[in-house]
Amino acid sequence: MTEILNALALFSNFVLVPAIAYGSQLALGALGVTLVFGILRFSNFAHGDTMAFGTMLVILVTWWFQSLGLSLGPLPTALLALPFGIAGCAAFVLLSDRLVYKYYRKKKADPIIYLIASVGVMFVTNGVVRFIIGPDDQNFADGERFIIKARDFKTMTGLSEGISIKVSQGLTVVTMIIVVAALFWFLNKTRTGKSMRAYSDNEDLALLSGINPDKVVAVTWILAAALATIAGTLYGLDKSFKPFTYFQLLLPIFASAIVGGLGNPLGAIAGAFVIAFSEIMITYAYKRFAGYILPEDWVSGGLLQLLSTDYKFAVSFIILLLVLLFRPTGIFKGTGV
Repeated sequence: MTEILNALALFSNFVLVPAIAYGSQLALGALGVTLVFGILRFSNFAHGDTMAFGTMLVILVTWWFQSLGLSLGPLPTALLALPFGIAGCAAFVLLSDRLVYKYYRKKKADPIIYLIASVGVMFVTNGVVRFIIGPDDQNFADGERFIIKARDFKTMTGLSEGISIKVSQGLTVVTMIIVVAALFWFLNKTRTGKSMRAYSDNEDLALLSGINPDKVVAVTWILAAALATIAGTLYGLDKSFKPFTYFQLLLPIFASAIVGGLGNPLGAIAGAFVIAFSEIMITYAYKRFAGYILPEDWVSGGLLQLLSTDYKFAVSFIILLLVLLFRPTGIFKGTGV
């Protein structure tokens, strides 16, 4: 029985806990992509670098607060800086919309034109972020590092394997639940949220009903910027901040949105956890885990790893291809917001 408990603790520490935290981060990012697609009707390829831009602002304000001696004690100072990052990122995406997307919206351009324009915005945003904060890793986490340490878990349980939960991981999951609940309440209960859903379902009928399209577009961008900044900040606190990493995150974020059903908020959340668990479970080395549950003679000398962690993003790509080939509507049929 002890061997089974050790195996479960090992699996929880290296697969279950990281996958839940990573899935929560992807879910927030995928919700931003889904909102833009469902309401503005195009795939925003600049979303990953929007996350980087918002996180960069949070980092800069965090460093400023740290220099002033401001902190939240055991919690990261970045939480204090987060509202400033959201406001700055929202201003940036609204400016991008005014300078780029508004022109094509008036021309009623095809979605592919918007997509190409978003690629241009992506490269510009990436360049701005690298110019301001640099291309290297940036550490901005402070406060307590762990909610529970593996050593303490071993002491409490007497097991050989421990479970450690970082503050950033717990904060990620709690924040994701609060943000998702607030977003669904906003979309379903407020007048502006209902206007956005009506605009998503039938733009012409919504306009005839007196809905202000400029307000809908602006609120959509603000929500997308908020989700991007929160997701990017939580990812940066959990791992580290590097601009190119956020560019790479675009693949698993889009894979999450498409696997779940592009345009469906619930699908984006489900797809995010499918992608997160797939990436981590396929790239995890199961040798120690197998040593606890299998006879010693059955455990090979290898790592029992299906794919190296270097190919983590390839897992997202393979899942995305399979979904597009066999179920292009996703787990939940893609619908409007």
